[in-house]
Amino acid sequence: MDPELPRQLQAERWYSAPRLWAKLRKASKVLGKNAVLTILTLYHCLMDSDTPTWARGVIVGALGYLILPADLVPDIIPGAGYGDDWAALVGALGTVTAYVKDIHKVKAAAQTEKLFGRTGR
Repeated sequence: MDPELPRQLQAERWYSAPRLWAKLRKASKVLGKNAVLTILTLYHCLMDSDTPTWARGVIVGALGYLILPADLVPDIIPGAGYGDDWAALVGALGTVTAYVKDIHKVKAAAQTEKLFGRTGR
């Protein structure tokens, strides 16, 4: 936590790894395999010390938006609830794609397979 920033601007208020994992456990089937793969790819890129600070900020913003319970389109709306979250994730991935390594993709794919199984059920 950066003590110089007001609480509402500190990343930890909006994003934390435990909150991300809780969201994935709760909503992975609704989010779908592609969204979970994107989320986990961004997560592994975030955890990589080679990822620049500005790119980490973009990733934290997108993952934080996913976790945020009250966003532009509430997540409880069937069919549309995660549409805005998906847009934020795709935008973030497109922005930081130069820093996404093959190892991030491999780790994300392995975790996604664990969640959904080989057939994508």
